[in-house]
Amino acid sequence: MIPTPKQPEKRYGLGAVNYHSGELVVIFRRRKRRREVAELLETLLDKHPEATIYVAWDHANPHEDDEVEGVVRAACGRLGLLYLPTYAPWLNPIEMLWRHFRREVTHGELFVSVKVLLDAAQDFFDRYN
Repeated sequence: MIPTPKQPEKRYGLGAVNYHSGELVVIFRRRKRRREVAELLETLLDKHPEATIYVAWDHANPHEDDEVEGVVRAACGRLGLLYLPTYAPWLNPIEMLWRHFRREVTHGELFVSVKVLLDAAQDFFDRYN
């Protein structure tokens, strides 16, 4: 028997890029479920209280849910969801940013704590914002 360490502690980034201005909204959470996706949408609505927001995204399971639909209904027409074609990540600007983030921040890196990882991630997104 070989003892193995516990599962690594993870954090997930959920984000959106304004296609016209390049402005980023990124939140970090312990999980990436429907609740967190709905929270990202609520964050976008809070950040732009007067604007109509259109979110282009794929058909991932967390994107298609009653909780997400509840946020859309509560926005009273200020939030529109646009579904991209399957297997077309190049159409979504956030996907290019995630790729660059992985290369610059997390690829081949070992962080001493989750806090150090989150600080490095926040620094990356602050520089791009």
